[in-house]
Amino acid sequence: MKGTEHWTSKGDIKLFLWHKPAAGPARGTLLFVHGSSMASQPTFDLHVPGRPHSSAMEWFAERGFDTWTMDNEGYGRSDKSRPINFDISNGADDLEAGSRFILEKSKHKKLLVYGISSGALKAALFAQRHPERVARLALDAFVWTGEGAPTLVERRKRLPEFQAKNRRPIDRAFVNSIFNRDHPGTADQATIDAFATEILKLDDSVPTGTYVDMCSKLPLVDPAKINVPTLVMRGQWDGIASFEDLLEFYRLLPHADKQFSVMEGISHASFQQKNYMGVYHILHAYFTLPEPVYRG
Repeated sequence: MKGTEHWTSKGDIKLFLWHKPAAGPARGTLLFVHGSSMASQPTFDLHVPGRPHSSAMEWFAERGFDTWTMDNEGYGRSDKSRPINFDISNGADDLEAGSRFILEKSKHKKLLVYGISSGALKAALFAQRHPERVARLALDAFVWTGEGAPTLVERRKRLPEFQAKNRRPIDRAFVNSIFNRDHPGTADQATIDAFATEILKLDDSVPTGTYVDMCSKLPLVDPAKINVPTLVMRGQWDGIASFEDLLEFYRLLPHADKQFSVMEGISHASFQQKNYMGVYHILHAYFTLPEPVYRG
């Protein structure tokens, strides 16, 4: 399936967007938001030989969704020129600019928004700031306060290093560590290798801002102010957040249309896991829920 590149601006900053259109009439416009250590196309439009439907964008486009993703400032093909660490708030600013561009081209008045890891934090903050632009929100590998999160306990040991510079190097060993830190075996090596190859074509370093935020500034969002339909997705073995942290966040979400889904056999980076088709199913089911005929 052919995609097209687009560009928009955030002030003087150029932001890259990637689009794969719906097969047939679009039933929704879907924006995918990437995480801390990779750009958008490797995450959401990854092709792996022998792995059917490896591209999430293509799978959803085939089912009638107009699919978009974008590189946050500091990542991939977007502008990297400013001497800053490109934190969560800056990423939410990118989504404001990107969503405005997408909605100008869309027949839909609101977006379906999916974010993973720090991308989930950016998506949640964007929804908090601009609920009028969000039809449904899905937060995968999300963290709220960080309490009881094994991954963040380890990451905080390097906080002074992350605070001292705006970018951190990445390589194949680092990409492999994403899949080995929680529960080795949840992703096959061919997928990890293909993922690493596509990530490293675009970046040999990534911003430190999301790591600094997640290690020292949580919570960054207020669930009571996210008044849109929301799905919280938590991998069975994901170490980025505890169940207790996420369940309290979920409890405080004010919208009646909300779900909490545990993904069996999943750690982090769910679209690259062996059980990725289950992740697609959960997300598709939530994004295709019929509107209620009664709300009271």
